[in-house]
Amino acid sequence: MTDAEGLSRVDLVAIIVELRRSNGVLAERVEFLEAEVERLRCQLPGCGSTVVPEWVKPNRKERREAERTERKKRTQSFVRRREIATEVHEHAVEQCPKCGRKLCGGWVHRTRQYVEIPETPVRIVEHRIIRRLCGVCGTQCTPQVDLSTEVLGKARVGVRLMSFIAYLHTVCRVPLRTIKSHLNVIYGLDLGLGELCRILHAVSEAAKPEYDVLLEEIRGSPVVNADETGWREDGISGYIWSFSTGSVRYFVYRHSRSGQVAKEVLGEDFDGVVVSDFYCGYSVLLTRHQRCWVHFYRDLKKLVEAYPSELSVGGWVETVLSIYKQAKDFSSDDERTRVRQREIFEQTLLEVGRPYFKSDKPQRILAERIEKFLPELFVFVEDPRVPSENNAAERAVRPFVIAGKVSGGTRSAKGSDTKAVLMSLFGTWLLTGHDTMQMCRQMLISANRITCPVADKAILSHVA
Repeated sequence: MTDAEGLSRVDLVAIIVELRRSNGVLAERVEFLEAEVERLRCQLPGCGSTVVPEWVKPNRKERREAERTERKKRTQSFVRRREIATEVHEHAVEQCPKCGRKLCGGWVHRTRQYVEIPETPVRIVEHRIIRRLCGVCGTQCTPQVDLSTEVLGKARVGVRLMSFIAYLHTVCRVPLRTIKSHLNVIYGLDLGLGELCRILHAVSEAAKPEYDVLLEEIRGSPVVNADETGWREDGISGYIWSFSTGSVRYFVYRHSRSGQVAKEVLGEDFDGVVVSDFYCGYSVLLTRHQRCWVHFYRDLKKLVEAYPSELSVGGWVETVLSIYKQAKDFSSDDERTRVRQREIFEQTLLEVGRPYFKSDKPQRILAERIEKFLPELFVFVEDPRVPSENNAAERAVRPFVIAGKVSGGTRSAKGSDTKAVLMSLFGTWLLTGHDTMQMCRQMLISANRITCPVADKAILSHVA
């Protein structure tokens, strides 16, 4: 007797016997492997057959619904908000692709939004002044057009474009050749390098009244941070002098680094506090001074690095810096207390430096600096408005340092003067948080109205 596949009963019995034998072999193998796993687990330090190792993280128990706290709602969403669309394009199927019926109505299924800049060719604006003749009295009537809000004097470019060029060159520190290429590529405008220079000079000339106002604010300020940095004019080294307050940046270019420049800028009657480094040129100013402790700290650090094995040097530097830290932490609302505490700090620092005056110790140079500038080291203790460092001036001249590395300087005295004026105005606007392009445009419009007033009535001329 055979089955459908032609196997006899004897063959089926033999197959069943073989499968049972294989199953027994596999069962023995599983039992052996389980025993081996248990043996290896018992060999781990601190672990037994039923002990879970410390490094095994326990399974996290599912919190019950009652234990789950409601998520705290955020006061502000951190997802990117969708912009307000300036153009909307709707896409819909006009007829059913299956039966051909015309479709109408519908709803917004999804949206796709992206940001793009428009193609903005340059605008060439032409104003045509029409003269008309009166047929009765023979008078020729010509309108007086007020373009003071659009163009500066008889310039070829408008005030918005002039402000944009000044912004790129001053704030963005873009060279003139790059500005020329940018205007050509983006707007299709071809301006020569000479014309770009004349535009910057025109903006500088219009800004001279505002520039003079900044100087008066500097001279009237109770605290002024001063610094200077190198600047090349036509390949010859000169200096950009920086005078700044909390809301004003003022720059001036001079060939000299003499202290007479600071005296010229601040004036003979300046009675505020000048915060500067230890350059002796500022000593010609007959006013109060606050020398920069950050510069002094750098020199103290260099002294320790120069003599790493001298324990006395490191200890002396730590003592000086501890006195400075105490002075920084001191505060009082009483003026007499501040004056008295300033005298105490000065006397303490003098006693620390006294043993090294006119000695052969490594501390001699910095100790003699303490003796020389002692009345100018703790003015910030007496007057809370005065900072103990000159970081404001350092930050003010940094754009000039970067611009000098990019362009290499200016090529004429007029270019240096233009650079100083524009950097002063744009630096002040940035410091006070204003829109620099808009402020420059308003400044040009104001200067244009002062220099070129426009009459309200039309020009009348009689024909003989």
